[in-house]
Amino acid sequence: MDTTIVKEHKISPTLTLLALAVSAFAIGSTEFISVGVMPLIIKTFHVSLATAGLTVSVYAASVMIGAPVFTSLTSRIPRKALLLSIMITFIIGNLITAIALIFPILLAGRVVAAFAHGLFMSVATVIAASVVYPMKRVSAIATMFTGLTVATVTGVPLGTFIGQRASWRISFVVIAVIGLIGLISNAILVPKELPMPAKIQRGSLMRMIKAPVVLLSLIVTADGYGASFPVYSYMTTIIADQGWSDSASVIILIAYGLAVAVGNTVGGRVANAKPLKVLMMMFAAMIPMMLLILVGLQAQIFGLILILIMGLLAFMNVPGLQLFTMQAAEKYTPNDVQMASAFNIAAFNLGIMIGSYVGGIVADGAGLYLTPIAGSVMAAIALGLTWLLSRLHTA
Repeated sequence: MDTTIVKEHKISPTLTLLALAVSAFAIGSTEFISVGVMPLIIKTFHVSLATAGLTVSVYAASVMIGAPVFTSLTSRIPRKALLLSIMITFIIGNLITAIALIFPILLAGRVVAAFAHGLFMSVATVIAASVVYPMKRVSAIATMFTGLTVATVTGVPLGTFIGQRASWRISFVVIAVIGLIGLISNAILVPKELPMPAKIQRGSLMRMIKAPVVLLSLIVTADGYGASFPVYSYMTTIIADQGWSDSASVIILIAYGLAVAVGNTVGGRVANAKPLKVLMMMFAAMIPMMLLILVGLQAQIFGLILILIMGLLAFMNVPGLQLFTMQAAEKYTPNDVQMASAFNIAAFNLGIMIGSYVGGIVADGAGLYLTPIAGSVMAAIALGLTWLLSRLHTA
């Protein structure tokens, strides 16, 4: 796929990236909001912690499935029209969640929103890369992903605050409204004339499976990104168990989000030249951090500090993981870059699904404070696989 600029656009690329970031903010808010309102969902539907955790893992599984499937089915639809349809679907999904009277309907709403999420991230990543010059692609992608990190800074804490003060249902209504703002922003600020991706050919999945570097990069994305989610998925519950008040928990979530935003920004800047080397350093740092959290989480102040440091590392790997997968696809499966982007979005959410699910099992079976064990194991595996990936890529 040619991601270079094919003609001059009247709309500034900066404004286009801003519109995409607004939509990504809405999507990031809905992806992680269930982390913040999970105690309220448990109270409303009288379900266990592990069952409530399905609001995270089922959402992630739906993104994982929806990203490649719907990317393939919609590959011939003009990019802007597709983008607007995605946002409409996203709004509907959140409204279904907001009015759900039984837990399965809530999950159904999450699935609808997640299908929109998966396709959005695949399409928006390519749009972001297509409106800037090649040497600025990783920064453009990082800018678009900033919407996700800002959602972690403000969207999730805001949704949690609204849920605590009014209702978790109102939190999802607010997210739908933000999605509407994203829809309007995209309608105004995203150019109509965008390069269409190369026609998706049959057998793209098999070609990526047969390309060891591409396949392994997807596995690294899933495992490495998911390493923080055994802890993060249940962070609000952990914070409450540590004795923090509802107001304090909102402030803590904001602080965590700020740490995530800083980490994502740093990751976008340092991963341009040698993404694999930088990723190995990030995963290596995550292992001792998780072990420290394991021994220090029950201490209120020290545990809080460790959680914030985890936030610094949690999303730092996102730009590098996304960039390297696209680079690998361009080199080894050049006809499948669009699908590689979709599968990498799926891989991110596979990591969330695995991390949150394993974390739920550990929390219910062994205890909430032992969830960092799963995170450290996932980080160690990611480090080893990234080292192997670097060897294959340079061979």
